[in-house]
Parts: sequence; C-alpha cells; structure tokens
Amino acid sequence: MWSSRLFWRLFLTYAALTVVAAVVFVVIFLSRQREAIESEVRQRLRDEAAVLRLLAESVWESSNAPVEELRATWQPKLESLGREVGTRLTLVRADGTVLADSSADARQMENHRDRPEIEQAAESEDGVGFATRSSQSVGVRFEYCAVRVGSREESRGFVRIALPWTPFQERLAASARLVAGTAIMVTLLALLATYFLERRLVRPLEQLTQAAQAIASGDVGQEVIVRNRDEIGTLAVAFNMMSRELAHRLEQLQANRRERDENSDLMETVLGSMIEGVVVIDSRQRILYANAAAGPLLDLPKAQAAGLSLFEAARHPRVQQVVEAVLSGRTPDRVEYEVPRTNAIVALIGSPLPGDPPPGAVLVLHDVTELRRLENLRREFVSNVSHELKTPLTTIQAYTETLLDGAISDPNNNRKFLERIDEQAERLHKLILDLLSLARIESAEDAYELLPVPVAKTVQVCLDEYLPVAASKGVELQSYPPPESVVVWVDEEGLLTVLNNLVDNAIKYTPSGGRVSLRWRIDGRRVVIEVEDTGIGIPKQHQVRIFERFYRVDKARSRELGGTGLGLSIVKHWVQVFGGTVEVTSDLGRGSIFAVRLPAVSNSAV
Repeated sequence: MWSSRLFWRLFLTYAALTVVAAVVFVVIFLSRQREAIESEVRQRLRDEAAVLRLLAESVWESSNAPVEELRATWQPKLESLGREVGTRLTLVRADGTVLADSSADARQMENHRDRPEIEQAAESEDGVGFATRSSQSVGVRFEYCAVRVGSREESRGFVRIALPWTPFQERLAASARLVAGTAIMVTLLALLATYFLERRLVRPLEQLTQAAQAIASGDVGQEVIVRNRDEIGTLAVAFNMMSRELAHRLEQLQANRRERDENSDLMETVLGSMIEGVVVIDSRQRILYANAAAGPLLDLPKAQAAGLSLFEAARHPRVQQVVEAVLSGRTPDRVEYEVPRTNAIVALIGSPLPGDPPPGAVLVLHDVTELRRLENLRREFVSNVSHELKTPLTTIQAYTETLLDGAISDPNNNRKFLERIDEQAERLHKLILDLLSLARIESAEDAYELLPVPVAKTVQVCLDEYLPVAASKGVELQSYPPPESVVVWVDEEGLLTVLNNLVDNAIKYTPSGGRVSLRWRIDGRRVVIEVEDTGIGIPKQHQVRIFERFYRVDKARSRELGGTGLGLSIVKHWVQVFGGTVEVTSDLGRGSIFAVRLPAVSNSAV
C-alpha cells in the first residue's frame, strides 16, 4: 500500500485539494470578518464624529476667536469626553491647526492639514474621510474618521474621531485561531476518510497489478480474490478468466514451440553441415536466413546477416540479376561470379518460394574455385604434355624420314641420325616415366609406408650414381655429413628420387669448375637437407614458379640439357607426401640452395 504510486497520487491530490479548500475558506472568512469589523468601526466613528460636530458647534461659530482661547476652552472638555467614550477626539481648523485633542496637548501637535483622513474629508462630496495608520503624535495605530464642517468650498474645520486598532486586531486574531483550528480538524478528518476510501479502492488494484506482473514474468495461472461488487470486482472476475485462458493457450504455444524448435534445430543442423551456401530472402530482398557456408561465398558480414538487404550485404550485379529474375517469376540460368575479396568463383542458382507472386526466394551457392582451378590445370597440363611429346616425336619423325629418303646409306651421317633418334626416344621415355611417377604420387594410389630412413645412406646412394656424371662435366660433387646420425620419416625410394632430381639439376646448371654440395642437419623437430651449387642461379621472378609442372626458366637451355620440366614438381610432391616443405634461395650468377625440411625421427623411435 505504502509503495503504491496510484494511492499516493490520489491521496496527495485529494489532500492538496482539501488543504487548498480549507486555506481558501479561512482566507475568505477572515477577509469577510475584517471587512465586517472595519465597517462596524467606521460606522461607530462616523456616528461619534457627527455627535462631536454638534457638541462643538460653538467652535465653528466663533472661528475668529483666538486659537489659545479656543484651546483653553476645548482641550479639557475633549480630554474628559475622550475618557468617558474611550475614543480619541480631535478638533481641527480649516487651515489644519489643531484646536484640541483628547489624547495629546494640542499646542504640541503639528499642523494636520496633510493628514490622509483630513485631505479625504476636505475633498469628498460627503465630507467624510477614513484612514488606518499610526499616529505621529502618540505613536499608536488608529482607525481615523474625519468629518468636514461646512461645504467643500467654504470649510470651517474638521472633527476627527479615532479608535485604537489593537482591540480589533485581537478580535480578528481570535477569530482566525478559531477558524484555522476548525479548518485543520475538518481537513484531518477529511484526509482520514480519504485514506480509508482510497485504501479500499487501491488494494484490489494492487492485487491485480501483482498478479499481472507475475504473469508477465512467466508465472501464469494467477488469480485474485476481490470481494468488491462494483466495477473493480467485475474487473477481477474478468482477469481471473483471462488468466486461466492465457495459461491454457501458453501451454499449447509452448508445446508447438518445442516441436518447431526441434524441427528448426534439425533443419539448422542439416543446412549448417552443407558445403553449399543457402540464403533465403523475402520479396523485399531482405535476408531471412543464411547458413555458415553462405558467408564467404556472398562476402556477407561476419555479424548476423539476417535482416540485412541482400544488395547492401553482397554488392554483385550477377547476384542481383538472379534475384530479380526469380522474384519476377522467371527461371534464371545457373550463373557464376567471382567474389572480389577472396577471388573465389561461385556458382549460383535461385528458386522462388511457393506463392504467386513469390514471397521470396532461395539461393544456393557452390564454391567451384577448386573445380575451375583443376580444369585450368588440366587444360594447361594437356597443352604442356602435348607440346613436350610433340617435340621429340617431331625430331624422331624428321630423322626417320631423312634415313628413309636415302640417308641410311650415307656412312657419314646415318649413325649420327640414329643417335639423335635414340636420344629423343630416351628423352621421351624419361618424360613418360616422370609423368607416371607424378601421377602415381598425386593420385595416392600407392599407400606409401613412411619408415625411419638414415639420410646418410640415401645420400651415399645418390652420390654413387652422380659422381661419374659430375666428374664428366668437371663439377665437384661433395657431401658434408653432421657428426650425429640423422634419421627421417620418409619413403626411401621417394627420398632418393628427391635427392637425385635436385643433384641432377644442380650438376646440369653448374658450369665446369663449379661445385655441388650436400649438407643435412637437425633443426628442432625437422631435418634440413640442402643441395647447394655454384651454378648460374635463378632470377627472383622465376623462383616462385619453378616447382610448377613443365615450368622452365630457360626453355631452350633446359631442353638442350635433356630436362623434362617435371623434376622439381616431382620433388615438391614427394616432400608433401612426407609432410615436409621445400624452398629455394638463389642469386643470379652465384648459385642456388634448395632446402628440404622433413620430419625428424626421435632417438627413442630409431
């Protein structure tokens, strides 16, 4: 009750109205009381002034008599008369000279012509003037009444009667205390009655409010007991009916919601696990739903995309064209577009939601970047393979036709032509073997069993094979083993292929008098194998692409040296199979260093 804002609003409003009414009543009553007392006093003063004017008629008839003579006659009379009637009596000549006064010595009194009551009496039609002020002669507050003797044009003097204002003030104060006390008592009784009436009115409303708040917080089924048989009682009955019906409907809604949430969770799981992006929009092209895969495919913001405009979230004209076509009822073709930020290629197809016109659309997006990359690689590979196969076949065909045309009988050239045919056949054979090896590695048809393999052993096999080749070119081939044994997790044949290709390339591109070195060491959990040469080096712009298939820095020189263009690509793929990396650092004209990093075998596993 004490915390009810409605109670205090009503109570304070009624209290304020009651207090204001009481104050207004007291103010009006006291004002009327003062007016009545003033009217009564002034009438008395006026009557007494009229009597005094008659008594002092001789003064006005002998107005030419000396002032001191008149004062000597009337001063004692007015003092005696004033004591008898309890009022102050004053006789004033027309020029303001005081002839006699019942309360003061007239000889000591100043001229009274400028007194308010005298001026008013001199100027008014009825010859009467009133004033309430403090007396300058005796220092007491009086109610003055002055009556003119004679006409306004020929005034002979004035009679003034005054009564002290103190008794009337005490009378007004007593009346004020009585009225104020009565008003306070009536106000308190009215406030007490207001309190009980408002309590009877507000308590049921508080019960209804508490029940409504409980329902709002989820505690449905609340009912209130109100015994009032007025409108509040009717409201309580209606509230109880509403509460029971609300509880029943809420129970039904919760059951429906649980079922819907289960279906929604299932659908969310299905859509969230798809690699395709799914976006649902309404007729205004606002996103209603977007699964996780749709974010990068449409370049949607990482924050919640639902509610955003599709055009604002994904500014791509091809997407907009598909959406407009679907919402207009047309069936758009499958389109592809590129996401600017990620350079991903996305295939998009749209379908309208059921309805005429469609209330929205479903967009399905598929990342075809890898597919397009593989297609480009396939086309590039076919083109490169065709070119690489065509070159030796063309050479073989040319020399064969020359021999058939009669050069076979030429003892000076026939053997040279046959050596050229054999050389190109060997090159073709190596190319096919490299292609088969590369295909076998990429397809992972063979399950490679990675075993602990000592690096020194494999390096020695490589050196045994390429020392004669290096010596024939005048190139120094050396190895620099570490003091400890180094073992790696690899396929032994694959590691030998990696070393052979790297050493073969180093020897080919190192001029006579140069040096090719093999070093290996343990670097943390990795083993680093380096093949360093003092050859011609590789330009910076080519270093990032030398591990691509058929990529050559100097195509003419590479073919002249018998390279297939697949050696470094095979190296890269073998190293990836081993879970390692390969990188190159090279300075043009100073040589190159190829560093292979492979998983090391701990001492406990050896």
